Amino acid sequence: MEDITKVNNDNGSLSFEDFKNQNGITYWWATDLMTMLGYKDLKSFQKVLDRTTKAFVALNIPHYENIIAVNTEDGYNFKMTRFACYMAVMNADSKKTEVAAAQVYFAQQTRKFELYLQNNEEIERIVIREELTEGNKSLASVAKQHDVADYAKFQNAGYLGMYNMESWKLEKKRNVKKGKLADYMGRTELAANLFRITQTEERIKNKNITGQKALEQTHYNVGREVRNIIVENVGKAPENLTQQKELPNVKKELKEGYKKMNQEDSPSDKKKSKK
Repeated sequence: MEDITKVNNDNGSLSFEDFKNQNGITYWWATDLMTMLGYKDLKSFQKVLDRTTKAFVALNIPHYENIIAVNTEDGYNFKMTRFACYMAVMNADSKKTEVAAAQVYFAQQTRKFELYLQNNEEIERIVIREELTEGNKSLASVAKQHDVADYAKFQNAGYLGMYNMESWKLEKKRNVKKGKLADYMGRTELAANLFRITQTEERIKNKNITGQKALEQTHYNVGREVRNIIVENVGKAPENLTQQKELPNVKKELKEGYKKMNQEDSPSDKKKSKK
């Protein structure tokens, strides 16, 4: 497997490992990684870094230890650990040929760290799942401000619109435990639910909808609109979408991979192994 490279360098074609630095920690500069991935500057690469930071938060791994902001003579930059580089590559735009090549490279390299994620969708699922949790909290707050009386009924109105059934019936249909539906949803379904929640919130606020019945009807209507979009674009009703690997297991795999990558690049561990 060929290494990903930074092309047009004065020293020729250099590999990802050639850009490794060591100063207390092993790190790569964000400016080097962005060039390898086909981004023209840090501003255009910032969205990738933001998404990567969100992934760290969702995994409960300190992002400030893995993406370290530094002021340099040329402006600001970031020191990135191997795992941060991996997460950035998996969060980058796979439509870019450089990113697609990098994702293939890292998929091969991470086997030795027992990371067997098939593609970047697993990491995307983790990020969207975290956003879904925050979105639900925000919607609950807005519904409360607009005089919801029974939040459970209001919440299920959205499921009825989107899935033609309440959440507990969907749990039974999919044979998952109470409250665990989102842990098995694929990226498309998670994103659709996030859209349902955010658009319901916006409609309630913009139209100043109040009262239990009106709120339920609004959530149902938005859910129905999202259902129609899924059927049209995916060719399946939402309740029939394929379920994916359980997200807690994906998180566990990533955390184990993170620990092993840290051990791989730890100067102290290498010194110990030479004794």
